[in-house]
Formats: sequence, C-alpha cells, structure tokens
Amino acid sequence: MGISFTVLSSGSTGNVTVVRNGETTLMIDAGLSAKRIDELLAMRELTGQDIDGILVTHEHSDHIKGLGAMARKYDLPIYANMSTWGAIEKGIGTIAEQNRVILETGQHRDFGSMRVESFAISHDAAEPVGYNFYDGKEKLCVATDLGYVSDKVRTAISDADVLVLEANHDIEMLRMGRYPWNTKRRILGDLGHLSNEAAGAALSEILTGRTKRTYLAHLSRDHNMMDLAKMSVRVAMEDRGCFFKDSEFRLCDTYYDRPTPWDKVSQS
Repeated sequence: MGISFTVLSSGSTGNVTVVRNGETTLMIDAGLSAKRIDELLAMRELTGQDIDGILVTHEHSDHIKGLGAMARKYDLPIYANMSTWGAIEKGIGTIAEQNRVILETGQHRDFGSMRVESFAISHDAAEPVGYNFYDGKEKLCVATDLGYVSDKVRTAISDADVLVLEANHDIEMLRMGRYPWNTKRRILGDLGHLSNEAAGAALSEILTGRTKRTYLAHLSRDHNMMDLAKMSVRVAMEDRGCFFKDSEFRLCDTYYDRPTPWDKVSQS
C-alpha cells in the first residue's frame, strides 16, 4: 500500500500530522485539544481508535496541547526521546507506564513494514527532532520548528519523495510586525523558525529528481501568507540556480484550520 499522509493542522495555533501505510497509522504531535483533533480526524475518515501511537517532536504547547488527553482517551503509546519526556511529563498528566516509550534521537523503530527514524533539529526546546518515514523505497520527511538547516539536517531530509518543511515567516513582515523585539530575535535566530527564504535556500541545495512535492508548513498567521510563502520559496530557489517545472516538483499548501487531502508518497 505504501505511505500516505495528511497534515491535519499546521501553524502556531497547533500542529498535527497523520502518517499511515497498510499496517500502521501514526500521529506526529497533538498540538490541539483532543476534541479538535477528533474533529479533524473525522474529516479524513479516521477516529482516534485508528491511531497506533503518537510521535512527539518537542514540548512546545502547539505540539502537545492534546497529547495527554488523546493518549488516555484512546490508550495510545507516546514516543519521544528522554529529554523531551522530561520536558512534557508535568504538562500532559498521568500516562500509563506501558505507553511511555523512549525513542532516542537518531534511533529508528519499525512499525510493521514502516520504519520511523528521528533526527536532531535546531530549536529552543529540550531535544527537538524531525522524523523520516520509510516503507520499501518510499521516504516521507517531516521537518518543522527549525532555526536553521544544518548539514546533518540537510542530509536527513535529502532524497525524500515528499517533504513537509517549515516556511514560518516572511522576514520583513516579521521585522515590521507587532511582536516585541525579543520575540522577533528568537524567531529569527538559530533556535527559532525557518523563514521563507531559508526554506527555499535549503530546498535549492537538496532538491534532486526524486523529491516531487514539498508541503510548506508551520506558517505564521501574523507574518506570512501561503501565496507569499510559495512565491518567496520559489524565488529563493531560482536565485540559487534551482529551476523546476510544476510537472517535476510542486510546492503544496498546509492549513491551520483544516486538513490537507490524503497524499500518497508514491504518486508522481
């Protein structure tokens, strides 16, 4: 069957993604209320009972708001590295011991034919990670909340068939925005969030004939717009000599208030 996925919600108000193959259905983060996550799952003809486990990227509230409630309601295992467990356990309530699973950064875990591998990213959290998903020759990569794309991250996200990559803000919109300077400095720093231009620069370095689609994710509602993000990413790529036809590679939308359509990683 191969890998398919839907980004249920993406942005500063909450982040949830579902990845599945014929055997396993996994959720990445649970950054909305359990009630809202259930509503979004229903839009993609799923329920919490279909989920086999939740992978956590880091402890910020827009990634774990509904984590404890979902785990208790549906008796779901939670997978996170030890440092992230230390950062989340006080905020998510009691979790059954058998559902507290350690997945250290850089390790992999097999769920039937689907292999999940985490990799370190740069963000102001205890030990934040992105995730790669493999099934046979297919590869899906999810990498958001990045201050910058390091050489190790560049290696981890290369050669994905489909990539979910942060394009959080337009730099000038952020600089002119209402946030206090300390917040702006955090977002712009190496432990903050990836700008449109930085996302485009990263793509220009890793894009090969294999990667067919990149979903631009975690957009700021105050300092970005999807059309602007796609245009800016494309311009940044072209400025670095990376040109492509829509038939070869596409930039795709994500939304804060509704899920993306199911996407099969293998489809061209």
